[in-house]
Amino acid sequence: MDPLRAIVMWALLFLGTHLLLSSRAVRPRLIAMLGERAYPGVYSLVAFATFIPLVVAFAHHKHSGMMLWDLREVAPIRWLVWLLMLLAFIIFVASFITPNPGSMGAPGESKNAGVARGVLKISRHPGFVAFSMFGLAHILMNGFVGDVFFFGTFPALSIIGGMHQDSRKEAQLGASYKQLENSTSFFPGLALVQGRQHWTMADMPWLAIALGGALTGLIVWLHPVIFGGNPTGR
Repeated sequence: MDPLRAIVMWALLFLGTHLLLSSRAVRPRLIAMLGERAYPGVYSLVAFATFIPLVVAFAHHKHSGMMLWDLREVAPIRWLVWLLMLLAFIIFVASFITPNPGSMGAPGESKNAGVARGVLKISRHPGFVAFSMFGLAHILMNGFVGDVFFFGTFPALSIIGGMHQDSRKEAQLGASYKQLENSTSFFPGLALVQGRQHWTMADMPWLAIALGGALTGLIVWLHPVIFGGNPTGR
């Protein structure tokens, strides 16, 4: 199969199966058939069965297809990419540290489901935001069609995942989760700009900043060894 077609096919299968299995029409039926405990296992199995071939196809055929843009030598864009990666790692770490009623593993009922703290004031889906930043940063530095499809799966999946989790949590938690939605945003920083949230020093994720900065430095150091080239180029 043509390398570009293989990347596009696996990218669409990865996104399509996530969309199908987590949809409001299919998910309840699968849970009824498999049970609450077995469903996440099947979901993960399908995810790995589509994501691993996607990674393998991309690893063997990076920079496939026509080049759409080449921004590697544009200094402001390169600095923007570094900033996006640093923020992605900080927000990703903070997403594990901060209890989030919108996450998949959160309890079905919570008295504080409508209260946003820390990184949730930036986005109620910080993990998805981190993945989106990771994908967008790499798209800026990798303008070939195959690269765009591969790295584009991260923001696409994040947007789909955020929408589905909001829908499920609305049904699960009701008014308290609606309160969280009304006071927060999925797009990072929007609720702060609109005045629906107010950032304080108590919200600063100092541990996430330290760990995220360390992870960024580690990736910068290991990237040429593991992936070749540098983190923001070939």
